[in-house]
Amino acid sequence: MQLTKTEEDLMNHLWKLEKAFMKDLLDAYPEPKPATTTVATLLKRMTDKKFVGYTLYGKSREYYPLVKKKDYFSKHVNGLIKNFFNDSASQFASFFTKETDLTKEELEDLKKLIDNEIKNK
Repeated sequence: MQLTKTEEDLMNHLWKLEKAFMKDLLDAYPEPKPATTTVATLLKRMTDKKFVGYTLYGKSREYYPLVKKKDYFSKHVNGLIKNFFNDSASQFASFFTKETDLTKEELEDLKKLIDNEIKNK
């Protein structure tokens, strides 16, 4: 299951806050802030999708993420590689290193990361 762009924006605020009441989430948005009803609708949809849980305190709900940001992002990157790069991480890496404006230093840092992963395998 996937989140819409507006749900992802809200989820990013919740990942940063870790736990939040409605007021906390609204405060996290820049101006112009969304309407309370909009955020409530998004939270309901995200709860139905099992991305967000909550704890009741009287009539107030404290929301928290049920999905880790790393897990969500990893699933999307893997889907991107599968759908756009014929399930080839090498094709993705080739595209990424050629089509992004990485400096030589950033490419060297990537190489070090890859070399470390090779050593660990």
